[in-house]
Amino acid sequence: MGASRLPLRLLPVHIGRIDPLRIAVLAPPWIPVPPPGYGGIEAVVDLLCEALVARGHEVTLFAAPGSRSTARVISPLKDAHPDEIGSSLCESDHVACAFEEIDLAAERGRAFDVVHDHSGFAALAMADRVAAPVVHTLHGAFVEGTVPFYQRHGHKARLVAISRSQALSAPPGVRVVDVVPNPIVVDRWPLRVKKQDYLLWVGRMDLVKGPDRAIEAARLAGRTLVLAGPVQPGQEQYYRALVEPHIDGRTVHYIGEVGGTAKQELFANAAALLMPVRWREPFGMVMVEALACGTPVIAFPEGAAAEIVIDGENGILVADVTEMAHAVERLGSIDPERCRASVVDRYDVSIAATGYERVYREAINAERKRHPSRATGNVPVSVRLPALPLTAS
Repeated sequence: MGASRLPLRLLPVHIGRIDPLRIAVLAPPWIPVPPPGYGGIEAVVDLLCEALVARGHEVTLFAAPGSRSTARVISPLKDAHPDEIGSSLCESDHVACAFEEIDLAAERGRAFDVVHDHSGFAALAMADRVAAPVVHTLHGAFVEGTVPFYQRHGHKARLVAISRSQALSAPPGVRVVDVVPNPIVVDRWPLRVKKQDYLLWVGRMDLVKGPDRAIEAARLAGRTLVLAGPVQPGQEQYYRALVEPHIDGRTVHYIGEVGGTAKQELFANAAALLMPVRWREPFGMVMVEALACGTPVIAFPEGAAAEIVIDGENGILVADVTEMAHAVERLGSIDPERCRASVVDRYDVSIAATGYERVYREAINAERKRHPSRATGNVPVSVRLPALPLTAS
């Protein structure tokens, strides 16, 4: 990532008298782990693998070439595919090769206890073809095109939501009982109390993410806006029509993808992060990263934004672009240190590691009850870690 990389210091599993697990983690095939720039899922996988290894688990990460991790890394494909995101050919090839390695491990007497999938749709559709139980993290929203898929295949794995909003949006017939938020290591992000004057928008150039709305809000507020993020395949027309004409290098700047220390400084120095999203945002890692730097978030209350942003404490929730512009005047009432504390309390990587340990063991125990002859590793049935219950908020 090129940024501060302090080693994690978490409670090892043996101290808590919990047997370590053999865990296979499937990342998407598109971008290396950790991501060089934009790549929310890859960043989550990076931190989770590191945390699980630090706690004493044996983790194998299946990821794109160029990936680095404290876990053992296997790259099933020859090349990364950053320009083919969503390609069924690349994804199915990646997953099929990973499943072959998982089968081989079992044949050699080193079976994985659990498979944790972050890769997309193919692994979930084929989850019942591997002996180990599969945990599938829902990184995307339930939308019209994906609902039938999850209704057909969701029962093949234990589904984990990344926000309560996402879990509560599950369609009929799709069972989601676990919520484990995406993690961050707050100490790796600089706290900046004194801010510069610019507003910031970070994301992919997509209508639902609203860079055009951020431009209008900044114009109404009389502030400079910095836009950062990729123009992915299929987004070119929207970018050319509604974003590019406003980029003048004075009031609106577009700096493309940014990562590492440059990304951290961009977040830390901003007066606020704008999140004018118009969809049920499943999580929104950029909000957590901004808050870790003491930067407040002004957001539309869509999806997880209404969970991450505590109105009046670490940011401001607004109904539309006009309210977003007016909210800029209230930024002085938001304490940067409180912004950072709100992340430590809820999204530290230790919370995600503990949550997933619980999910893994419950998935393993459920699989054993269904298939007593299909034992994987040596996991005591009596182990029960603290739960993250799903409750409406």
